Amino acid sequence: MANNFKKKLICIRCPRGCEIQTSLDGHGAITSITGHFCKLGDDYIRSELTDPRRIVTTTVRVKNGPHPLLPVWTTKPIPRDKIFELIKLLGEIELEAPVSFNQIILEDIFKLGIDVRASKSMAKVSY
Repeated sequence: MANNFKKKLICIRCPRGCEIQTSLDGHGAITSITGHFCKLGDDYIRSELTDPRRIVTTTVRVKNGPHPLLPVWTTKPIPRDKIFELIKLLGEIELEAPVSFNQIILEDIFKLGIDVRASKSMAKVSY
């Protein structure tokens, strides 16, 4: 018979921040989830334990703009194990101003159907 493991996580789906206790069997399957006050907590824990994902917000370099960096974000959460690969990829990009708010910077990253978009506009500056 496999051993059971217990794990505590704080739900981040709403401001309440429920402390949720989970029990897993020896194979990583969820056997119980307690401590959540809504369905969001149950959904969050199940996804966090089976396929953890995060929205990524960072910056990319821009030439000829008023600032050297432009904030960008992923349109949906990406798998947590792809975050550093995405950050490295974005570190190799240098855009040319002007850039429009919500402009696609990278399309369909890792074939996930998720884009990286500009989270602000940046005008071109003549020096």
